[in-house]
Amino acid sequence: MNQLNEPKMVIGSDEWCAFTSIEIPAIKARVDSGAKTSSMHAVNIQKFSHNDKQWVRFEVHPLQKNKKVTVHCEAPLIDQRVIKSSSGDKEQRPVIRIPLSLGGKSWEVEVTLTNRDSMGYRMLLGREAMNGRVLIDPEGQCLLGDRQLDELKSLYQ
Repeated sequence: MNQLNEPKMVIGSDEWCAFTSIEIPAIKARVDSGAKTSSMHAVNIQKFSHNDKQWVRFEVHPLQKNKKVTVHCEAPLIDQRVIKSSSGDKEQRPVIRIPLSLGGKSWEVEVTLTNRDSMGYRMLLGREAMNGRVLIDPEGQCLLGDRQLDELKSLYQ
């Protein structure tokens, strides 16, 4: 049982997530329990001040292999962290905290922003975001529901 005394949801090796607070209704995430922090594809990242607080604005191409769909986002900047990538390279990344929607549930997660063009997935769901909430079935894919191309097109019109 998780901290809410609810059974953990079973997820596959990749799942569709949503971040409605930054107007991303669907982004496919690679589930990676080896990664501590979650990361999202972001380009044109710019820091700015809003009501005396640090914020970040950025663009997301939420659909794999599709740079035509662009979502312009803004979120409070909570940290800057040096992250070591799977290739061993270190990079300083902005960190935001936003609500993640997955399988009909929603909770706050920390997400680093980086250009993931060279990666297969636009999102990496790390273990901190999953702790106490999910079990991973590595054989499964999109166990919480897949998205069809026509549905994605209508979501991002």
